[in-house]
Amino acid sequence: MSTTSVAVIDYGMGNLHSVASALEKVGDGVTVHVTDSPELIFAADKVIFPGVGAIRDCMAELKARELDEVVQEVAASKPMLGICVGMQALMEHSEENGGVDCLDVLPGEVKFFGRDLRDANGQRLKVPHMGWNTVSQRIDHPLWEGIADNTRFYFVHSYYIHAPEFVAATADYGVEIHAAMACENVFAVQFHPEKSGDAGLQLLRNFLRWDGGLPAFRPVSEF
Repeated sequence: MSTTSVAVIDYGMGNLHSVASALEKVGDGVTVHVTDSPELIFAADKVIFPGVGAIRDCMAELKARELDEVVQEVAASKPMLGICVGMQALMEHSEENGGVDCLDVLPGEVKFFGRDLRDANGQRLKVPHMGWNTVSQRIDHPLWEGIADNTRFYFVHSYYIHAPEFVAATADYGVEIHAAMACENVFAVQFHPEKSGDAGLQLLRNFLRWDGGLPAFRPVSEF
């Protein structure tokens, strides 16, 4: 693998060094910058937009550091991977914190699981959703290479994505979660690849190899 530079956007809201360590583990000579510098972010070959915590704080920090427009520009120009709250921030709007407008990079809403969430058998489910869950691939995509359909990934969240299009994978936790989205050079996941064992490392390895393009793919249901 040729040397690749990756910027992990630092706006004080992510498990940044775990992501950086995972990238260094799977990358052959990869250079990782954990940074809030627009210059380093724009100079990188690829960008990761992570996040944990409340969306209100996330958006406030992005704006305070003048990174909101940087993320929007990167999303239009180079391979970018959104993770957890980073994925949610790419959406149009979130119900969290009384309602927060997000970056409007991807179409869709961020919704609350609710206080009486139950599975198909009527069993009550805990919120936040925390732990391993099966992820069902909905499209064939380079970031799924070497990852079997219905592989389990690690989630930690109280809010979930509901999107009208560009859904790359789903998961079930009382409701259908849109667990991954793919649109042109942007891929985003609700789960944490850096905490998801071999499958998560494979997804990060695939991201380092990805040029941001898409094959002429068909939905998995058509295979």
